[in-house]
Amino acid sequence: MAGKTEVGLVLLGVLVHSAYMLSIFDIYFKTPIIHGMEPVAPRIDAPAKRLVLFVADGLRADKFFELEDDKPRAPFLHSIIHSKGRWGVSHARPPTESRPGHVAIIAGFYEDPSAVTKGWKANPVEFDSVFNRSRHTVSFGSPDIVPIFCGALSNTNWDTYSHEYEDFATDASFLDDWAFDKFQDLLNRSRTESDLRQKLEGDGLVVFLHLLGCDTNGHAHRPYSPIYLNNIRVVDKGIERTVRLMEEIFPDGRTAYVFTADHGMSNKGSHGDGDPANTETPLVAWGAGVRGPSRAKPHQEKEDSFKFVDEHSHHMETPDGWGLKGLERLDVNQGDIAPLMSSLLGLPCPMNSVGVVPTDYLALGKVEQAEVVFANAKQILNQVLRKSDLKQASSLFFKPFPPLLDYSSLLEQIERDIAQGQYESAIESGHNLIQLALAGLHYFQTYDWLFLMTTIVAGYVGWMLYILLHLLKTYSTISFQQNKRNVRVTGNSRRHIRIAGGTLMGVCSIVLLVELAPPLYHVYLGLAVFFWTEVLGDTTSILKVINILFSSKLSWFTKLFAMAATSLLVMELLVQSFFQREVYTAVFVAAGVIGAVAVSWNTPGLSMVPAFVWAACWFLAGFTLMPVQIADNTYLVVGSGLAVVTLAVFARWIDSRQSKLLFWRPLVWGYSRRVDKSWILFALQVSLVVASSMMVWITTSHRENQRKLPMIYQVTNWSISGVSMLLPLYSPRSMLTRLTSIYLGFAPPFLLLSIGYESLFYTALAMVLLSWTLVESAVLFGPSGEIESLPSHDVEEKYSKTRRQSLKLMDVRVAVCFLILINVAFFGTGNVASVASFEISSVYRFITVFNPFIMGALLLCKVFIPFILVTSAFSAVTRLLTLPRFGCYLLVLLLSDVMTIHFFFLVRNTGSWLDIGQTISHFGIMSAQVVFVLILFAITSVYTRDLQCASEQASFDVSLESQSQGHPRVTAMDNENGNAVLISVSSAFDMLGVGQNAAERSEVARRETYGGGTKATGMGRQLRRVDSFFLGLRIKTFL
Repeated sequence: MAGKTEVGLVLLGVLVHSAYMLSIFDIYFKTPIIHGMEPVAPRIDAPAKRLVLFVADGLRADKFFELEDDKPRAPFLHSIIHSKGRWGVSHARPPTESRPGHVAIIAGFYEDPSAVTKGWKANPVEFDSVFNRSRHTVSFGSPDIVPIFCGALSNTNWDTYSHEYEDFATDASFLDDWAFDKFQDLLNRSRTESDLRQKLEGDGLVVFLHLLGCDTNGHAHRPYSPIYLNNIRVVDKGIERTVRLMEEIFPDGRTAYVFTADHGMSNKGSHGDGDPANTETPLVAWGAGVRGPSRAKPHQEKEDSFKFVDEHSHHMETPDGWGLKGLERLDVNQGDIAPLMSSLLGLPCPMNSVGVVPTDYLALGKVEQAEVVFANAKQILNQVLRKSDLKQASSLFFKPFPPLLDYSSLLEQIERDIAQGQYESAIESGHNLIQLALAGLHYFQTYDWLFLMTTIVAGYVGWMLYILLHLLKTYSTISFQQNKRNVRVTGNSRRHIRIAGGTLMGVCSIVLLVELAPPLYHVYLGLAVFFWTEVLGDTTSILKVINILFSSKLSWFTKLFAMAATSLLVMELLVQSFFQREVYTAVFVAAGVIGAVAVSWNTPGLSMVPAFVWAACWFLAGFTLMPVQIADNTYLVVGSGLAVVTLAVFARWIDSRQSKLLFWRPLVWGYSRRVDKSWILFALQVSLVVASSMMVWITTSHRENQRKLPMIYQVTNWSISGVSMLLPLYSPRSMLTRLTSIYLGFAPPFLLLSIGYESLFYTALAMVLLSWTLVESAVLFGPSGEIESLPSHDVEEKYSKTRRQSLKLMDVRVAVCFLILINVAFFGTGNVASVASFEISSVYRFITVFNPFIMGALLLCKVFIPFILVTSAFSAVTRLLTLPRFGCYLLVLLLSDVMTIHFFFLVRNTGSWLDIGQTISHFGIMSAQVVFVLILFAITSVYTRDLQCASEQASFDVSLESQSQGHPRVTAMDNENGNAVLISVSSAFDMLGVGQNAAERSEVARRETYGGGTKATGMGRQLRRVDSFFLGLRIKTFL
């Protein structure tokens, strides 16, 4: 029955956290795409017949614009900026990944952040784009990008290279040459193929060349490397060749050109976050319909209140090193490029575009500018009106967006201004209408925000109360038994409350069905009603708990308050750690002092152990002061392998000192007869760690020398990692031996996936985990420990109490420690950006050909490994303290949800998108962490399910003797290794709890000693098979 209840709670917990984690998609990640609007074409003659779009994937703005030895890296494009076109910085919105960036450029809207997980798939939903609106599209480039936009189009010619071409071990600039060559070949064929010539000569032609070289070389070699910088020159020369061929074949002067990038590249070779190196990309436009260059205006270097989508300032100062100081710089949002291209071709803007056409780029008269802005405003307004109609059709109590109630008069005013020749006024009114329409889109995008927030918070609170009641009824010593009459009354009360709850849910479901609410809305509300119905229906248990609280002694109530306040304080510190990693430094500095004092107090005379605890915590405290951006350091990674081996040898040394260091016996005792065999496994695991360190050095040397990594090396790395993770399954089951084997087993894959100081973090974390087990052992078995404080009965009763399966108030500390350690395992060397951001160096030793799924799996494996160490230590501690593992998990769940609710309230719907996205990601991480712990328990149970401490392994035979002086003594014989220990009989009596005074003890001794002889067997029979750790702790002064 208990097993079924546990399974039910687990499934319910997974359902709750999965559903409520999905709620953030309904609140903030709802797709902005809607259908049913009419396209709005600008009432102008198209300035250009054809447009060529060059997108250099992963090209940073500064690396493109800056001079090298007073010469531009891209001389052709720099000459365009100075003589023919307009330029600026295009600001991308995080997540700065390839798919969202290209969607913004080509379709004009910013995909919901969840779409980054679909980044390598075809369109999950249909959306309009410049390509859709064009008469014909030609595209060449990456197989990851081109099919997304061209795969479903009928009016297109496109081609891609094979995925195998994307090899990070080589110079990837040839990928760009491939795209240029394919397009130039198509142009040359058009000279002789009349059908192809006809397609290319007509109006509304779009050419898209996706250039992946900079992105691939940036990941593999960093954006400051000679290979990356040379790739910029390759792109520049390829564009020059393409433009000259286009002008040769189409000399009518009706071709427009746009050059930009989807995202930048950080110095460590990654992208994804909102760092300026990732969000600032180059933009150069020239040709038909594009204004020529002009001198910089005085206001351009001044700050104003306008912010781009990446929260960077308007009119940012142009660096002197770019050589463009005197030219007018026109920065745009990335989504503005789509309406710019549409305006150049005279096409309607993509229907879901939120971009604002940058009229300063267009060589148009005032009347054409007014018409372009007006069409842009109507196109965005149509989205608002469509969303308003859809919401009104399904809402019982609809609330429109007040500023646009009289939108028709705003449109009429702009029409009048254009008709009367007041073009400046029309342009200004058009921009104002665009801002109102964008605000309206946001209003309807978050229309259900209040309902969802209220429902989900109520659900979380109800779930926490439900779990708390289950903990108290199942794992506490409080008796909730009732007599038959009370059971009958309670059952009737619960039945009535459930009927009321079911009625409420039924009414709410009908309302939601009428409003055509998504199915998940029913789930959110249903879970909240269910939990509150169950909690309020258990009134007897609630009244019992309240009665105990008010009838308890002040000292116990003080302990309860202190533990609750401490736990909440730690949870708040963990919440702050998501914003400031330095919090962990303070936590572990304090933990080092507290742990050392705890060990010293309970095991006096062992100065080495407190020093180790202190040093381990302070060592780990330093990592959260180090930068998130991990620099390459092969020497440190190789040296970390030596640190791994050193700590493992230290753990084995503890095994050899088991008879000297008593309080460690629960961790190490029990396999002394097989210890020699375990050394063979230990030596094998150490050799794999050494081998992985060697492979780190070898593979890194190949990459630095720009040599292809031989397949044999990749196979070797896969083999080392796989074998090493299997070996802990064959290690002895004693606690410290198994934990050491797990530590050694996961060290090789972690080292092979490391590039810098995070490799040393692995050993630092393991030192703290070892310290945790030592502190818990010392506290439990010391003078102030739990066993010493047990009431005096017989040995068997005393033993059964130590082997308890209930939770006490002080056991909350185990769950708190686990949460601290599981979070520092995640934030110790960075944050989620280190996973979301692509870091080729972390996976290069296993695979070099681009494969996002395998590479992503390897990165997740790297993140999982510290979690597995922490969860294994947690399992060992619960076994050591004989705590119910599932009860401890529920405690973790309860404390985690305190943080989850806090993060839910911290979610923002105003301010920068970066801030909004960060707070949402924190909530998602915390929600996922709760479900994630279940997965960790399942994984680590493979390694720890048969874990044993000495209390489950060793035994003593104990006999009572009479010394020549007439004073009895006890001989304790260890059945495992044959060691004998002598203690005084008073110590034995104290251990057994027999007698409370000297006379009583003397009588017992007299009864158990016969004939004045030298040996008594009665007490020996009583004490036979007493657990070794229990006896040893009582007689530690003799050891």
